[in-house]
Amino acid sequence: MPVPDGLDGMRIDSGLSRLLGLSRTVVAGLAEQGRIQLDGAAAGKSDRLPGGSWLEVELPDPAVSTEIAAPAELVAGMGVLYADDDLVVVDKPVGVAAHPSPGWSGPTVTSGLAALGYRLSTSGAAERQGIVHRLDAGTTGAMVVATSERAYTALKRAFKERTVDKRYHAVVQGHPDPSSGTIDAPIDRHPRHDYRFAVVQDGKPSVTHYDTVEAFRAASLLDVHLETGRTHQIRVHFSALRHPCVGDLTYGADPTLAQRVRLSRQWLHARALGFAHPADGRYVEFTSPYPDDLAAALDALRDP
Repeated sequence: MPVPDGLDGMRIDSGLSRLLGLSRTVVAGLAEQGRIQLDGAAAGKSDRLPGGSWLEVELPDPAVSTEIAAPAELVAGMGVLYADDDLVVVDKPVGVAAHPSPGWSGPTVTSGLAALGYRLSTSGAAERQGIVHRLDAGTTGAMVVATSERAYTALKRAFKERTVDKRYHAVVQGHPDPSSGTIDAPIDRHPRHDYRFAVVQDGKPSVTHYDTVEAFRAASLLDVHLETGRTHQIRVHFSALRHPCVGDLTYGADPTLAQRVRLSRQWLHARALGFAHPADGRYVEFTSPYPDDLAAALDALRDP
């Protein structure tokens, strides 16, 4: 088929997800397998769709999306903060992805919950059933997963309508000025590095509120409230202000400081999560304690 004009300029994974009703993960898998062609040449998931060009897609079998779902596997260090008939709130450790995806061979929240005996909502793409929001593999903290269909619907709507209170703690280099404020800057993929994001003029609206909790000689501990939920939002916004998260070498952090506080990832933690419970509307909030590596880095920063 010819590429519809309405998809002109979109990435392959986004455009074909919209056109064919497949998840972006499945489309990415098809691209990796060489099953997507533009004008007779194999296309990658991040290639752009030129309007009117000839598109050929070898569609997957109906069960293909289940093929990348990870088997049940216990995840070391992943605790459960709360669980009931509608949802489970996990304390996600570092190095764990929210759900399976092409190119990720590590542990996932969904496989860990399956190993613990939780049956997740069947809504959503097969590889991310029950997932209503995500944390980066390198970010720790509180994450909610739906176990009932009503919870999936209600929580997805709550995140979309920005009624979920998402609070993070971050340690950034230096001292932001003002000490409390709002960052309102659009974010999209980096124009030159596909694995990174950046503040760009025509990006998606992104708003981050922050307050300084504690100031050290070389860094500051911030309480961060996200109004939007873009990928890498906190990391990108503070990097743009030249106050990257300590340890976040991808976004310009000082490797010497990271080494001094013995951090091999960004100091960023999903501290608290609050929302109206899908069953009865009562407000619930869950708090995650700092993991050992972040707590040790704070102690090192406090040490004169």
